[in-house]
Amino acid sequence: MALEFDEQLSRLQKPDRSEMTDQEYEIFNSNVEAMEKNWGFINNLFKILPLNAKEYIGFLNFKNSLFNDSCYLTDAQKEMIGVVVSSCNSCPFCLTTHGDNLRGLLKNASLVDKLSANYRICKDELSVEDYALCEFAWYVTANPREIDKTQVQKLREAGLDDHQILEAAFTAGFFNYTNRWVSVIGAIPNQGHFKHNRNFEK
Repeated sequence: MALEFDEQLSRLQKPDRSEMTDQEYEIFNSNVEAMEKNWGFINNLFKILPLNAKEYIGFLNFKNSLFNDSCYLTDAQKEMIGVVVSSCNSCPFCLTTHGDNLRGLLKNASLVDKLSANYRICKDELSVEDYALCEFAWYVTANPREIDKTQVQKLREAGLDDHQILEAAFTAGFFNYTNRWVSVIGAIPNQGHFKHNRNFEK
């Protein structure tokens, strides 16, 4: 099914297909075809952000650089950072998206729901490394003026190496970046994300 821009899903005007090149549109359309196959619905950002097509493609390229096979943290660890950052920033759209992704990776919906509310209540259910990453994600989001060498030291003490620490910093920074502009434009969360990836035994 071809991608259409016929819904008002944010505070901004709807994208105009005529303002995109065929190559730009094909990039967006190929992504949503995969979403429809894997999820059964299209993430609303693909119906909002093509308004500035070149910038959106730049965003997708940056995101893909963080989520690939050559990375140092697992996708679950990075989505966990995304959940904690989005919770701290009270970004409902990002919480529903990253919560859905993390449920699919962990196969543990109740844990992800608790992480979304308050990661600290999950300390006994997380590894030392994962809990340290949650602590890091929360601290650098809530206290940007207080960041110092302590945050690096705590991650090292938890067993993370410097490659992982740099990637954790990239990831926390990336999700803070997305939270800011998603909140500004008032993107409407997908209803599909609320119920997706919940049919697990745990």
